[in-house]
Amino acid sequence: MNKQAGAETRERLIEAAAETVRTEGYAGASARAIAKAAGVNSALVFYHFGGVDPLLLAALDRASEQRMTDYGRAVAQARTLEELAETATAIYQADLEAGHITLLSELVGASIARPELRAEIVKRSDPWIDFVEQTLERVIGGSPLARLMPPRDLAYAAVTFYLGVNLFTHLDADRSRTDALFTLARRLAPRARLLTMRFPRRRPRLPHGPAARGHKGRAHL
Repeated sequence: MNKQAGAETRERLIEAAAETVRTEGYAGASARAIAKAAGVNSALVFYHFGGVDPLLLAALDRASEQRMTDYGRAVAQARTLEELAETATAIYQADLEAGHITLLSELVGASIARPELRAEIVKRSDPWIDFVEQTLERVIGGSPLARLMPPRDLAYAAVTFYLGVNLFTHLDADRSRTDALFTLARRLAPRARLLTMRFPRRRPRLPHGPAARGHKGRAHL
């Protein structure tokens, strides 16, 4: 197998793995099922990736890379907490429609019984925590809210919340309760506006009277 054919096979397997998890779940994402969807021999799953879990992680990496690029552009337009809440809602809807939530939820669920998979997923969450922290620092950094709730802590909370919403989506058939959470976030964001305002620092007031004259006299020494 030449390099070009090998690269094409890898791409087909990654795409097939993501689609198989979305439609059949982690339990149904066997090497045979993925290979059938890709139109290749199941032995190539092990030849190119060493097993099913590494292949599924490669599919997650591919989705994360694409989303990081797309969502980086989206959040770059947000200048206020209200705009950021609106963007987060749009991101959630896009993830849901594209099947990213299913892919991530299935792997998180499988990791409960597979510690080695759990460690890999935790490692892949770090870039997203950094991404959220940098976004929050840009939007609320230097404000009273940032001093009350540091962007790093908020980033942890946001990623944890998002993972929880991903898992709960499978239980919330009509998505009414998960949608209500994002609606609540959009309603609360304007009420936090005062806490996100950056006030100019006050200049120190110069002393008056004899103390001021003494201060001026010392300035010439």
